[in-house]
Parts: sequence; C-alpha cells; structure tokens
Amino acid sequence: MKRLNKFFFLFLFLIACNFPSFGAGLSASAKLDSVNLLMGKLTTLHLEVVENKGSNGGFTIFKDVDFQKGYASVCGDSVELRLPSQIDTIELGSGKVQLNYSIPVQAFDSGTYTLPRFVYISGKDTARTNHLTFNVVPVDVTANDPIAGFAPVEEPDGKRWYDWIPDWILDFWWIFLVICLAIIAFLWALRKYGTKTFTSILSKPEPTPWEVALNSLRTLKEKKLWEQGLEKEYFTDLTDILRVYLFKRFGINAMEMTTRQIMDKILESDLKDKKEYIKQILSVADFVKFAKVRPLPADSIAAYENAVKFIEETVPVQEQESEISNGKSEEGGENK
Repeated sequence: MKRLNKFFFLFLFLIACNFPSFGAGLSASAKLDSVNLLMGKLTTLHLEVVENKGSNGGFTIFKDVDFQKGYASVCGDSVELRLPSQIDTIELGSGKVQLNYSIPVQAFDSGTYTLPRFVYISGKDTARTNHLTFNVVPVDVTANDPIAGFAPVEEPDGKRWYDWIPDWILDFWWIFLVICLAIIAFLWALRKYGTKTFTSILSKPEPTPWEVALNSLRTLKEKKLWEQGLEKEYFTDLTDILRVYLFKRFGINAMEMTTRQIMDKILESDLKDKKEYIKQILSVADFVKFAKVRPLPADSIAAYENAVKFIEETVPVQEQESEISNGKSEEGGENK
C-alpha cells in the first residue's frame, strides 16, 4: 500500500513538472472558424486563456508587432495574423477569468499550413496553445475575371499629369528619346540637302542602255544557241538586243524598221564609222531568217563580236573615262 502511494505521488509530481500551467491555474487553447480558407479571404482565430484574476499576461507574438504595420507573419510569411480585433473577459469565479481573443487570419498562398503553438506569459507562468492546421484554396480565375467581394482598383487622390503615362513608356524613355533625335536629325538633313539627294541615295540607279545590252549579250552567249544548230533563234535574239540598244541609246526606232531603213539612219547619224558592224550583223541575220541559210561558225562569232564592239565603242566618253579611272585605281590597289 505504501509503495502504491509513492507511485501516485510520483505521478502527480511528473504531471506538475510537464504542465506548469496546471499548478498555476494558467491554460491556453486555440481554434479556427474554418479549416478551409479561400486565398485572400479572412477567417477568425479564437485564442482562449484562463488565468488568475488581476494577472497582466499576454501572447508573445503580439508584443513585438509594429502597430503601424498591424499584423504578425507566421508560416514563413505566408499567413498574416492581424492584431486582436476583440478581447472579451468572462468571470469564472474562484479568482479565475477567461480571456477570449478574436484575431483575423489571412493567407495569400495556397496550400496546407500548421499554425505554431502560441505562447502566453502571465508573470512567471507560461501556457501554450494547441497546434492548428488549415487549408488555403486558390482562386480559380483569369486576369480579366471579376471577383465578387473585392473592391475595384481606385485612382489615387491628387493624381498628376505624368501619372497618366504608361509604365512601359517610363521604363524605356531613352529609346523614345533616341527615336525622336533621329527623326529630328533626318528632317534637318532633308531640309538642308533637299529631297533629290536623299532620293538618289535611297533609290537604286537604273542600269544604262549599254549595261543592259552587254549583259543581254553575255546571257545570249551562255545559251550556246548556234552551237546547237539554232542559228535562227540566235540571230533573232542578237538583232533584238541591237535594235533595243539603238532605240534607248540613240533614239532610233529600230524595232519597227527594216535592215535598209536602219542602215539609212546610221548613215544620217554620227555612227557612220560604225556602219560595218551593223551591216555585217543585219546582213547575216537576214540570210538566216529569210533565206534559211545556215551561216558558218565564223559568221556567228563575228556577228557577236561586232555587236560587242559596236556597244563598247558607243559608250559615252564620260563613262569610258570613269571606267578607265576605276580600273587604274583597282590595279593600283592590287599593286600595293
């Protein structure tokens, strides 16, 4: 019997050691209005404390709260506890009172959270609440969906003129400054140098009649028509190139003229010394196209070379001098 009494007193001693609030008459508990909370919405945390009447205790979490800030963060700043909105005191008798704290709770990240045990200190006595676990449910909306219960965004008071400027313009103001300076510089240069200068710079110059004719002759040579027995097609293309050149270079409407008419125009112009080139080409071409005579290879080659000589020798003098000077400069650059 004595041994049983020893075990009983030892059991009471252990309880008193592990629960200091038991002997002191101090206890604390916690509960939530809802364990499922919509993200951004508020719920209420109820903290209940039983202590001796006249004690001046409090929860440690609210002692260091910035009252201008107005809340304490828990669970890694994911949950915010507002300052107690209401504290009710109930007389329990026998020198005991019950304090009921009502604390708004708000969370902005979805997930499951466990609130810590809140510590209440009254004098030398300490009590801790139980753990609380709750779920935060995300809001299933898009960026443009209205959310019921939330106030719309309002314009601030005393808004100034530059507040109407979009943020992306303010962030990239230097780009707009560069663009404006470039436009101003362009308009200044346009006014100073005129539109013709810019048009000549921006527009690609048209090829000259002799450039067109020489390029066409090179293309004709690459086709190798007379080598394939297509003499008629060869001389038709060759005379067409020559007729177009006469029209664009000298204004002779050779496309509408016969060979005799073309030769008469040549004799009346400053091209008398070049008549042999034209005569050889047109004569052979007439034999091939109308008499269906197959020319010798030497005649075909001579007609092509005479066409090239005629065009090259009738290039304006200024163009020839420019080509000669360009050729000399290129040779000088190569020699260096």
